Amino acid sequence: MKDIQIATAQFEHRSGDKEYNLGVINKLAMKASALGARAVAFHECSLTGYSFARHLTKNELLDLSEPIPQGPTILRLMEISERNRIAILAGLFERDDEGRIYKTCVCVDGRKLVAKFRKLHPFINPHILPGDGYCVFDLDGWKCGILICYDNNIIENVRATALLGAQIIFMPHVTMCTPSTRPGAGFVDPNLWTKRLTDPTSLRIEFNGMKGREWLMKWLPARAYDNGIYAVFANPIGMDDDQLKNGCSMIVDPFGDILAECTALGDDVVVATLTPDKLERAGGFRYKNARRPDLYKDIIGKEHKAVQKVIWMDEQKST
Repeated sequence: MKDIQIATAQFEHRSGDKEYNLGVINKLAMKASALGARAVAFHECSLTGYSFARHLTKNELLDLSEPIPQGPTILRLMEISERNRIAILAGLFERDDEGRIYKTCVCVDGRKLVAKFRKLHPFINPHILPGDGYCVFDLDGWKCGILICYDNNIIENVRATALLGAQIIFMPHVTMCTPSTRPGAGFVDPNLWTKRLTDPTSLRIEFNGMKGREWLMKWLPARAYDNGIYAVFANPIGMDDDQLKNGCSMIVDPFGDILAECTALGDDVVVATLTPDKLERAGGFRYKNARRPDLYKDIIGKEHKAVQKVIWMDEQKST
C-alpha cells in the first residue's frame, strides 16, 4: 500500500441550488486535483444544502431528492470527477424506488459510483429515514469508510467501521455554532459573517472558540486516535439557511494530529499525505488488538430505545 494524497474542502452552499453547488464543487475539485489529491471530500448535503430541509414537507423533500446513481446531480458529479481526474465525496437527499428518503453521501470516481452511504442517525426532518448498514470501500488499496455527522458522535459507529477494515473514514458534517446543553455553545451572529472582510478578528474569536473549533477538538482527534484511523472531516463555512457555520475542514492522522486544515474565511481546500506506516504505529492499532469482546459484547449489544431525535427537537424548540 502506497502513500495517498487526500483533500478536504469547505464552502458556502446555497440551499436547494444544486447547479450553484456543483459549480463550486467543480472549482474546488479542480484545485484539489492540481495539488495532487486522489480524492476530495465535501460536507454533508453539499449538493443540496442542509438546514433549510428542516422546513420542508415530505413532497418538497421528494422533489429535492434524487435516485442514486441515475439522478441528474450524481451524473453531473461523475462528469466533474472524470474531467478533473479525482474521486469526489459529496452528499444529497436520496429517494429510492418506493419513495423513501435518506440523507446520503456518495463517492464517485470518474463515471463509476464507488460507494453510497446512508446516514444512520438523521434527525433534521422526520420524513428522512435512517440507513441500516456500514460502508467500507477500496481506494487505491486503502480501505475507506463513510460516517455522516452525528453518526461520528456515536462512538460505536466509528469503532465498527474501523473493525470492518476502514483505514480512512470520511466524516462529512454540518456542525458547530449551534445551541446545546454543553457550556459555551450557541449560534454565531450572522452579522459577523457580513463584516468578515473588515473585521475578521471578531469572527475568528467566535469560530475558534467553544461555539466552534474548541468543541470539535474535544472529540474529533479522539475518534482518529482511539481507532487508529485517518479522519477526513468536511464542514461548510458561511450561511446555512439562517445559521452560520465555521468550516474547519481538516484531516487528522491516527495519532490525533492535524495534518491539514482549512483556515480561510471562505471557500477553501487543503491536501494531506496519508502514509500507511502510521496505521500500525499509532496507539489505536494496539488498542483494537487488545480488545476483550467476551467481556462486553452482551453489554454493547443490549437492546435499548434511541432518543437522540427527541433530544435534538427539544433543543431546537428551546431556541
